[in-house]
Amino acid sequence: MTDKFDYNATGLDSPATDAAAITPSDTTDLTNTTRAIYVGTGGDLKVKMRGGQTVTFKAVPQGSTLPLRVLRVLSTGTTAADLVGLW
Repeated sequence: MTDKFDYNATGLDSPATDAAAITPSDTTDLTNTTRAIYVGTGGDLKVKMRGGQTVTFKAVPQGSTLPLRVLRVLSTGTTAADLVGLW
């Protein structure tokens, strides 16, 4: 299949080109820093941001896509589920 955008520079505001399911962990960073996280089942989302801060996003609605540069999704404090990292 031809991709007319194959030679365009990719920026942080460009659509994601890769995705993977996220398994929250208190000790292990994600394989790739995200550009966004899709939340399939709503709840709280506790993350370690790329800048090093740890923050909890409370009551994230199901079906939300949050534009976050995240190193880790923590299991303690995260009640949201069916998470997908986009980059």
